[in-house]
Amino acid sequence: MSLMGVALLMATATGCSGNKEAKAVNADNAVQTEVANADIRGQWYIENIVFSDSDYVRPDETSSSMKQYIVFKDSTYFIMTNCNSLSGSYTVKGDTITLGDGAMTEMACDDMRTEDALRRILPHISTVDVQNDSVVRLNGSTPAECILLRKAKTEIK
Repeated sequence: MSLMGVALLMATATGCSGNKEAKAVNADNAVQTEVANADIRGQWYIENIVFSDSDYVRPDETSSSMKQYIVFKDSTYFIMTNCNSLSGSYTVKGDTITLGDGAMTEMACDDMRTEDALRRILPHISTVDVQNDSVVRLNGSTPAECILLRKAKTEIK
């Protein structure tokens, strides 16, 4: 083999190992990103509760003009609808979220669509996606199931 051939072979081998190291670093960065817990603390307006293309509830379309929201603090959540409230504990590990059973007020109201939808979907919520710190998607057990949340600009008490 000529000297030129040996040099070309060494350059090719060095180039491949360099790429492998870069890929390993990129893979490590991706793993670190996935391991970081999603930060959903704060108050979020409930925009949409979706079960399928034709089965959903948009709280803004209910008869009440009151904003319906979820507040996540440390390890607890509090949900205020147009009529009732729900609360419980939650944990986030990476993008996995577990919403624990909690308390719910049970006042009879004219429009209970949001409460009924929340009771139906909350046990199925399993992952969370945060986009630009202003939109959260709580995903259910099927690809269509989710609760879409929008960050509240000012917290409602």
